[in-house]
Amino acid sequence: MKLAYTVALCTHNHADRLARTLADLSRIRSPKRAWELVIIDNASTDATSAVLERHSWPEEWQVRVLREEKLGLSNARNRAIREAQGEYILFMDDDETPEPDWLQAYERIIVDESPDAVGGRIEVLFEDSDRPIWMEDELLGFVGRLDHGPTARRLTDPKTPIFGGNFGFRAGVFDTIGGFDPILGRKGGSNVGGEDTEIYKRMLNLGCRVWWVPEAVIHHRIQAWKLSRKYFLDLHYRQGQTEGMIKRGDNSRIPPKYLYPQLWRAVWRVVRMRAARGSDYSLRLEMNVAYFLGYINGWFSGTQTG
Repeated sequence: MKLAYTVALCTHNHADRLARTLADLSRIRSPKRAWELVIIDNASTDATSAVLERHSWPEEWQVRVLREEKLGLSNARNRAIREAQGEYILFMDDDETPEPDWLQAYERIIVDESPDAVGGRIEVLFEDSDRPIWMEDELLGFVGRLDHGPTARRLTDPKTPIFGGNFGFRAGVFDTIGGFDPILGRKGGSNVGGEDTEIYKRMLNLGCRVWWVPEAVIHHRIQAWKLSRKYFLDLHYRQGQTEGMIKRGDNSRIPPKYLYPQLWRAVWRVVRMRAARGSDYSLRLEMNVAYFLGYINGWFSGTQTG
């Protein structure tokens, strides 16, 4: 029987988080058409395999557990694409809780619009600690929050991306756009992202139909270790490092001169904000400094560190 949907969950060394994700996932309501769950164990070395082996799945579910030894979230997602039997592949992460009607919400848009890709709302859940005072609303997007409004619509603006924690694709579209860029995306403990926004922009450039599905809601459970200034600064440093490395290509290893005045202006903004309002309000500007430092380093070295 032809399957309509593959739900793909990629996991790496998150055994403690994965157990709750699997329990919460079992509460989703099945769509009208046939579907499967594919779990990609991305070279985990913790108790992930044991968690998966002892988990009891609902009897009516079709579940496959596969192991991908090539480390990296993009590699795991590309493996899921190759293995999926559904007409659409819907991705979620191993530290998330979907709303019970998450899959049904996607089905409604897929049936009505036949999109090339879909993306849903992501809310953040501070699971084991309180929200820090310095975490202003504009920073929530950097821990996964995404909300493009209450109305389902086609997305055409590069500034309204869909995030990897809650998006999906018509399986056949990858024959046109290619897979996820293995240079981008988390690799083990490396705090690197960008693979989701890159593929979104690639789709827009190729004229693909991407739909926003606000009723397909997932909650991203935030771990306490992410609620630190160091995490946000490292995230932006590595983003800049990756982009600088890619932008350099075969050019001179000497970074362009225009980067240094931009870095200096970014530093000066931090100094002024700290003097005016204190460190609780300067983190977003400090992240810009970290980005420029990473970009310059990535351009100069041509490789990622860490």
